[in-house]
Amino acid sequence: MVADFVHCDRAEILRRMRKPGEPIYLRVHLIALALVLLATVALPRAAEFFLGPLSFGTRALAGIAIAVAGGIALYMLYNSSARNEP
Repeated sequence: MVADFVHCDRAEILRRMRKPGEPIYLRVHLIALALVLLATVALPRAAEFFLGPLSFGTRALAGIAIAVAGGIALYMLYNSSARNEP
């Protein structure tokens, strides 16, 4: 019994490959990156709304922590899809 993906013909494989000059990252990668960048500013401001005034140092530290956590999450989530491009 042979798996279905073995029966791909050459034309289908070439159709799925990236064209020269086409970016590796998909639209979803860029949207996720934009959301992480937005979260570095929006989450400390939202916390300030609920908890009261925060100092600049606290907001900066929270923004850096969110950026690092978001960067690690993006790397872990999208590394395989960027490496295994169609």
